[in-house]
Amino acid sequence: MDDDRRAQWLKGVLDLCILGALTDGERYGYDLAQRLERAGLGRIKGGTLYPLLARLETAGLVTSRWRPGEQGPGRKYYTLTAQGRHTLAEHAVAWAAFASHVAPLLRATPEEERDDGHGNVPGALGR
Repeated sequence: MDDDRRAQWLKGVLDLCILGALTDGERYGYDLAQRLERAGLGRIKGGTLYPLLARLETAGLVTSRWRPGEQGPGRKYYTLTAQGRHTLAEHAVAWAAFASHVAPLLRATPEEERDDGHGNVPGALGR
């Protein structure tokens, strides 16, 4: 996939994906990045992830806390707040609606694009 296009898509939905990845419990940054990568979003760099997490925290959608590491440095863990859950639910519905409008356009064939809305396609036989 074209990296520029992927980056543009991610800009519009990465915050929601992060909220969604936190629905099953707290995660630290690297774990969260791995979760997003396993979901098929590709590698999310720290320079993208951590500023976004900070914005989500400032907005009250996530909280964070430091926990000491068992065999290494401490980690900052992020947790979804009640407001974050509400925002995710609300925007997930909006995203699904948006995607449902985009999907038919991406699947359209040249004949479907010329359909007048009543199944009448110029030059099509048997319609």
